[in-house]
Amino acid sequence: MLNFGIIGYGFMGQTHGETIKKLDYAKIVAICDINKDQLTDLEEVQTFLKADDLLSESKINTVIIAVPNHLHLEMVKKVAAAKKDIILEKPAAMNAKEFQEMIDITQEAGVRFTIHHQRRWDKDYRIIKKVVENQTLGEIYTIKNSLYGFNGNMHDWHVYPEFGGGMLYDWGVHLLDQMLWMIPGKLKTVYADVRNIINQNVDDYFNVQLYFDSGITGQVELGTYFLKDESSWFERHWFVGGDKGSAYVDGFHPQGKIVRTSELLTNVPGKITMTAAGPTRSFGPPPQGRLITEELPEVNVNHQMFFDHYYNYVEGKEELVVKPSEILRLMKLLDIIKISAHDHRSINFE
Repeated sequence: MLNFGIIGYGFMGQTHGETIKKLDYAKIVAICDINKDQLTDLEEVQTFLKADDLLSESKINTVIIAVPNHLHLEMVKKVAAAKKDIILEKPAAMNAKEFQEMIDITQEAGVRFTIHHQRRWDKDYRIIKKVVENQTLGEIYTIKNSLYGFNGNMHDWHVYPEFGGGMLYDWGVHLLDQMLWMIPGKLKTVYADVRNIINQNVDDYFNVQLYFDSGITGQVELGTYFLKDESSWFERHWFVGGDKGSAYVDGFHPQGKIVRTSELLTNVPGKITMTAAGPTRSFGPPPQGRLITEELPEVNVNHQMFFDHYYNYVEGKEELVVKPSEILRLMKLLDIIKISAHDHRSINFE
């Protein structure tokens, strides 16, 4: 049985609380938040205003840390010293050096340590991941993931750079983690453009190019003020290109297709072919029947599976899914992205 204590009962802390209520292998023993108003209407659980008081509760064996990002290291030290296993909210740390310290602390204390990257179980992502892994499109050459918004401005901790605010550390950690967990091989080179379009102090637009030694180019783009009058534009979009076709998936409730061609024209060196669009054969509208669509593979995933897998790991039934070593790689990538964007240059990574 996972007996949870939750430190930090804001939006994510409450989200964890609602999820844990549904699990037959877990229960909440205690909740802590420095704001007593967050602890009202909580029944059958102990409540504390101080983390040290929660950590003194012997029934707790696992702690979820959901405090503001800049407090993660301090709280990891406290929980590890109390010899309790740790599930840490993302972004895990302010930089790679800080996260390496967390790894060292938890290893020395002998406690389990993972990070809540629940978006590894997003349905749109898992569909694309299955397409890539099954080689449905042949040899993959490009994968693009994008997310756009229309409100521009941000809220809460997101507007404070000293708290790890901005979109790179909010959604960026998820989108980049998805790429790293899907694309095989070393990440050779990184080029990033990170900007403040509407917000003065934190980033609200980024475009990151990832060049892998597997031959795949990954692109992640996000903008909080990136506008188009197209249905479902302000959702997430995936595109994958291969030498046997392409695939696209749009929306958090994903819709999309696999797209192929019924035939390829033969190359004709030295001969001009006139079309309605001029002397071209590669572009222009395709003739009827040239494009063929297929259904995307089915997947059955949800965010609760993060906890299901973690419980199986604790029970010795499977490996840890979100490994600290993977998140350290992610944090190193974030550090490199900031340097690349500042210097306007590509940077070798691995």
